[in-house]
Amino acid sequence: MKKILITTGGTGGHVIPAKIIKEHLKNNFEIYYSSDLRGLKYLSSDINKTIIIDTPRFNLSFYLPFRLIKLMYLILQSILFLKKEKIEKVISIGGYMSIPIIIGAKILGLTILLLEPNLVLGRGNRFFLNFSKKIFCYSNKITNFPKKNFHKIELIKPLVSKAFYELEKTKDINNKFCFLISGGSQGAQIFDELIKDIMIDISKTFSIRVIQQTSIENIEKLKNFYDSKNIENKIFNFEENFINLINMSDLCITRAGATSLAEISILNKPFIAIPLPSAKDNHQMKNAQFYEEMGCCWVLDQRNLKKEKLSNIILNILKDKSDLIDKKSNLEKLNFENSWNDVNQKLQKIINEN
Repeated sequence: MKKILITTGGTGGHVIPAKIIKEHLKNNFEIYYSSDLRGLKYLSSDINKTIIIDTPRFNLSFYLPFRLIKLMYLILQSILFLKKEKIEKVISIGGYMSIPIIIGAKILGLTILLLEPNLVLGRGNRFFLNFSKKIFCYSNKITNFPKKNFHKIELIKPLVSKAFYELEKTKDINNKFCFLISGGSQGAQIFDELIKDIMIDISKTFSIRVIQQTSIENIEKLKNFYDSKNIENKIFNFEENFINLINMSDLCITRAGATSLAEISILNKPFIAIPLPSAKDNHQMKNAQFYEEMGCCWVLDQRNLKKEKLSNIILNILKDKSDLIDKKSNLEKLNFENSWNDVNQKLQKIINEN
């Protein structure tokens, strides 16, 4: 069985697509991972087939020479690992932490493939393009993509776990309008404060249920707040079966990470996207605008977002459901004929040919 190494950063936005690729390939390839230390919490079940490459950042500073020395050591470590495990192909999800593996793979003459889940080409992938055979993308309209490498693009549907395709799309038997508010496990002030106050205003007119993600430290406080206002709620930090929370919702209010939007989209759930303003190269805004152009969501800029604006949007959605129904219909059209097997066959074909 041929061996493939998937190199990824340590955030969920990097590791989750890596694990989905493994899910697609595991029956035909032996899969290994490389990640930085942060990735261990996601890859603990595959630790015996994971190499930790703790790549330093290369910002200009007094320590730059020492970081370059460490990089040379990590490249050597990567080469030895790739040779020892007889890896034949490397798939990178991007990120500076993949530099040693990609350079090591290039030195050994291995096939290098890339995945760019965002609508802005990441800085890591921009560098890795020079070494790669192909790059899997969700769109051919990617910001900052060099024209000379345009022929390397292979379009695939957004990657989501097989469970999302197999789940029966349904509405929770609870008749209350259900909001899923997901701003990331670390929490964000705009989700913890602004939206919570809006939910209180909405509840005075409509019967609602709130499922909200927040930081671990804020769970009890936020739950007590909703309880005191007699609003049915579920407050969480991390949910293993997050798919079920999406499935029981009527409207999602979310950041705009590529994987999060893909998961919400495949279940045909309309959403309000509030992209993270500090996301590199503003890639979350680009991700959200892709769905906005398809008529599937509302997109708001956090930098000029006021409580009244968001409150009015939500009230209008609840007063006249036609806009919500239209967006749900557009999501269904977007995902028409999108199947696990289609994505699987495309990945297998390209990987086997290169």
